[in-house]
Amino acid sequence: MKLESNGILIDLRPFGERDMVARIFTADFGVLCGMMRGAQIARKNKPLIGQIGAVAWNARLDSQLGAFHWESDKNLAAGLMMARDTLEYMNAVFALLVTLLPEREQYSALYNDTVTLLKNMNCENAGALYLQWEISLLRELGYALNFASCSGCGARDDLIYLSPRTGRAVCAACGAPYADKLYKMPVNLSVTRRFLERACAAQGVDLPVARGMLKFG
Repeated sequence: MKLESNGILIDLRPFGERDMVARIFTADFGVLCGMMRGAQIARKNKPLIGQIGAVAWNARLDSQLGAFHWESDKNLAAGLMMARDTLEYMNAVFALLVTLLPEREQYSALYNDTVTLLKNMNCENAGALYLQWEISLLRELGYALNFASCSGCGARDDLIYLSPRTGRAVCAACGAPYADKLYKMPVNLSVTRRFLERACAAQGVDLPVARGMLKFG
């Protein structure tokens, strides 16, 4: 069995003295897990987290771990590692992808959003761009946040709350009796964290440490 695509190297872990187990988030097959032979001792074309490139995954049986042939094109992480905030955002992105996405399920829109984020995050609006990426991730996980109209009456004005149950906006009038139970708008990393914690709990995993370290805002 052979799968070929383009992807982002999001995780590397040592295996023995020479090899590494890698996870690559691909455009066509979602997250693939496999072995990178000799990755620990490679001097040329050494695989690094944050690289984007062409990947081929091969296995004799569909149930096997498989092995990667990896040809990196560019390291998207290089510029982001120069600043603490962008490095933390990048680490959170990769940790959330590894933790929450099942293997070999396609997430083309999220893949494109991830590439766009990594290419454009080295700017003053890094926090806002990262927040939009988390909202995209939540949508893919079944927690689509809807800010267009009030879930109670359909109003499009004075939307100051967000329902923790439905993820939909609530206007001031409808939300007043339940103000202590609703999230305040605008949405920030504190709010998205709560939905991410719910998604993690549904899968029986903990929120990644890299995400937990991010400041609210």
